[in-house]
Amino acid sequence: MNPELNNQMPQKIQHYTQGQWTTGTGDGEALHHAITGEPIFTHSVKGLDFKDILAYGRAVGNPALRKMTFQERGLMLKALAMHLHAKKEIFYELSKATGATRVDSWIDIEGGIGNLFAYASLRRQFPNEAYYIDGETAPLSKGGSFVGQHIMVPKEGVAVHINAFNFPIWGMLEKVAVNWLAGMPAVIKPAEQTCFLTELMVKEIINSKILPEGALQLIAGSGKGILDHIEMQDVVTFTGSAKTGRLLKQHPNLVEHAVPFTMEADSLNSSVLGEDAVPGTPEFDLFIKEVKKEMTIKCGQKCTAIRRIIVPEKLIEDVQAALSKTLAQTTIGNPDVEGVRMGALINHTQVEIVKQQIEALKKSSEVVYSNDDFEVMGADKNKGAFISPTLLVNQHPMTSEEVHTIEAFGPVSTILPYKNLDEAIAISKKGLGSLCSSIVTADDRIAKQYVLGSASHHGRILALNKDSAKESTGHGSPLPLLTHGGPGRAGGGEEMGGKRGVMHYMQRCAVQGHPTTVTEITNVYQYGGAYKEDIAHPFSKHWEELQIGETYISAKRTVTESDIVNFANVSWDHFYAHTDVTALDGTIFEQRVAHGYFILSAAAGLFVQAKKGPVLLNYGLEECRFTKPVYAGTTIGVRLTVKEKIDQEKKDGIAKGIVKFLVDVYDETGETIAIATILTMVKKLNQE
Repeated sequence: MNPELNNQMPQKIQHYTQGQWTTGTGDGEALHHAITGEPIFTHSVKGLDFKDILAYGRAVGNPALRKMTFQERGLMLKALAMHLHAKKEIFYELSKATGATRVDSWIDIEGGIGNLFAYASLRRQFPNEAYYIDGETAPLSKGGSFVGQHIMVPKEGVAVHINAFNFPIWGMLEKVAVNWLAGMPAVIKPAEQTCFLTELMVKEIINSKILPEGALQLIAGSGKGILDHIEMQDVVTFTGSAKTGRLLKQHPNLVEHAVPFTMEADSLNSSVLGEDAVPGTPEFDLFIKEVKKEMTIKCGQKCTAIRRIIVPEKLIEDVQAALSKTLAQTTIGNPDVEGVRMGALINHTQVEIVKQQIEALKKSSEVVYSNDDFEVMGADKNKGAFISPTLLVNQHPMTSEEVHTIEAFGPVSTILPYKNLDEAIAISKKGLGSLCSSIVTADDRIAKQYVLGSASHHGRILALNKDSAKESTGHGSPLPLLTHGGPGRAGGGEEMGGKRGVMHYMQRCAVQGHPTTVTEITNVYQYGGAYKEDIAHPFSKHWEELQIGETYISAKRTVTESDIVNFANVSWDHFYAHTDVTALDGTIFEQRVAHGYFILSAAAGLFVQAKKGPVLLNYGLEECRFTKPVYAGTTIGVRLTVKEKIDQEKKDGIAKGIVKFLVDVYDETGETIAIATILTMVKKLNQE
């Protein structure tokens, strides 16, 4: 699949726009193989009409995704993830042309596909609707006839993702997984240097026919001018340099239309070695291993890589010696060669940029490890974009500026000494905003002090020790269910983050009205809304037959002293308010009070239908509150209302869904004394 390997002339990169594959006009610019230096592709965007491309996404892709439910979108992501995972080896093969080793490519390829799997699974946290109910109902009136509820609907535009060169697959999939689950289409604009790998994956995505048409478009080349055509319902994300991101963020069109802009910029991330983690401890070894990994994985071309190594001043020499030793053992070369642990930078231009940045860092730092005579395995050192790992030491981190402002985007990092943990925190903050940081210590008090002291300046912090190391994903690994982003220099944005990320592509709207009206709008029963009574017991109905708002009014039961005493003996709950009437002085209770869990149990006895029916099991309880003391002599009844229905995939040969019932337990005055939501699994009428 790699043109260079097949001895072919450079191919022109294709774009996928408006439902077809096209190439830009003209000869285009050449892209080179990172290992051999040979030209392998050309790219051009001449002839593309960005205005029409965005309009197509809004007119074709957006309606198709908006009408799908979260469950349908999630299953779509799952199917796509499985398809791409089965094709992964073709991506690995072409990824070598970016200078990536197998491990580097694993992060990009399977890490990206993993995001699709993660967001596919997230569908279970959403309803089987095209919209989302956000948060609890807000009571807005004394009598309960006026309430408010936030809902979220997909924006009616297109998500434009402007990505960096270092992760041509992960950078795309970690974003589109989120906007597709939310119900928005995407236009992908990968960085030119590695757009050929993004193109290959987009071809597989389009060929799979899993996505609706218009859900994904690809501009493989310069996107200059695309922001001129952004509209108010669109969303723009950017990953790349802080300087470029700031320029884009100020685009007049984004400002005029208040377009959401999420920026994730390269930052001067740091890792701190705790004072307790001295040589000979597992934590010291973990620290050295983690720093070495972050310097050499992807040849240091990671936005989360450790650039500042913050260590106790008494351990400077130990850390320097240990890191220099392990860096010297790093094998550099062609990823095809067994034993190679670090490949190449993306191209010769990037090599020169990194070298210039190292020279700038040397104004206040000293190089303590670098090897100009490094050996390259299986490749020509001069033709490929190879570079040696470089370790520096800066003895004055509190007064030096370069180490906190200049990022060498390669296998380069600087050791910084600290006198005490407060100073370590201050040094970490001098980066003026980072995507991530880490603290390696066996002392949880040190971890707590560092995290709370530095969290304001970081998007994510890893507290690493020997107990978490075995399963830890490491300093530099963003995870789908946690936010990725950071303040200040890091861009001030957030990506992924589980449900939080999905909300970035949806519009939150506050709906106000009578509980009955809001119930009909949201398809979730609102307390105080009208009941839909039926003679048939709800437990006798299949999932499809139940209606939101359908209510069963139970028979009544009077609580007795014997009930309270017997429940205490059965449950072993002998809390004084239930058992000792002489201890009630000074409490809110007038007499022996019934257990809250007895009230729930008694309520279940009132509303449960005993005979076998479509209800398969009760598997959960939510939002349980006891709102009024219940004494002997109180008569209770239950209003059991269908609150919400959640569809489920067929498993174990049984088609079923979840029904949430609102259990409203009331007394003889009609006042609620306990309220809860129970979750039941209900068999479907249609078993096909």
